[in-house]
Amino acid sequence: MSDRQQETDHAPRKPNNPVVVWLQAARIPTLVASLSPVIAALSLAYRDLQVEALHFAIVPAICCVGFALFAQIAANFINDYSDFKKGADTSERKGPLRVVAEGWVSPKQMLVATFIMLGIACAFGLGALPYGGVKLIPVGAVCAVFCLLYSAGPKPLAYIGLGDALVIAFFGVVSVTFTYYLQTGTISQDAILLGFAMGLVVDNILVANNYRDRDEDRAHGKLTLVAIFGERFGRYFYLFNGLAAAFLVGLLIYRQLFPRFALCAGLCVYLFLHLKTWREMSKIREGKGLVRILGLSARNLLLLAVMLAVGFPV
Repeated sequence: MSDRQQETDHAPRKPNNPVVVWLQAARIPTLVASLSPVIAALSLAYRDLQVEALHFAIVPAICCVGFALFAQIAANFINDYSDFKKGADTSERKGPLRVVAEGWVSPKQMLVATFIMLGIACAFGLGALPYGGVKLIPVGAVCAVFCLLYSAGPKPLAYIGLGDALVIAFFGVVSVTFTYYLQTGTISQDAILLGFAMGLVVDNILVANNYRDRDEDRAHGKLTLVAIFGERFGRYFYLFNGLAAAFLVGLLIYRQLFPRFALCAGLCVYLFLHLKTWREMSKIREGKGLVRILGLSARNLLLLAVMLAVGFPV
């Protein structure tokens, strides 16, 4: 049997249902990265509104969820498209499959789908204007532009070591503070602390991905921080992010007059699971086994968000 025939035999079979293909492209398990910071921010806002005996608004909450969700799907789509066009997704890829690289979706179809998702995200953003005012327009525009520039264009930001900073900024600080602002009309110190904490934990999903693909990324000119500084840096960068996030959440709890047991207990569970995940990553070091670390990182993020959602209002 020829090498070409063997490659064909081992290639994943395209699902008959096109919906399944697009769900694969959307990378559903990773969407906790956009939803978790919004959930945490809404919970913090709900707590502060209760203290002031003010009303929690459902419509802007839905708009924040919708904007974050569809903006990330757009980012996932353009990443699928751009990595294929730049040759970063090959048969040597260790991570989950990419639909353009597999030939399940054409590059043109993926590009069109990207702008459709971005349009839906912007529609949700427009729905929040009555609550936040026209000042939200430049914020939404910047988010949309960086959603594309992250992996598209002549100099994608993810290819020059800026991916982690963008994730912390947009998935963390911007997402949390403006979700909080739409509910309360202000941005508090607690919201900023929470934004950085959530951004660091979201970034660990990216770090786990880049740690797994470091050799392939370096070979194809995708210079993530892990590809630049190497395996050891990647391991300890992952550890630092989780510990720094736990410290910020601990500081957030400390700032409250009566720290809540649910928050303290949840933080301890998160810290335990983060360290456990890091130890497992440190043992595996390389290969397809690191795909599991991506899932565990998403789990840890979701756990932290749920813990905050339960702990803040109680």
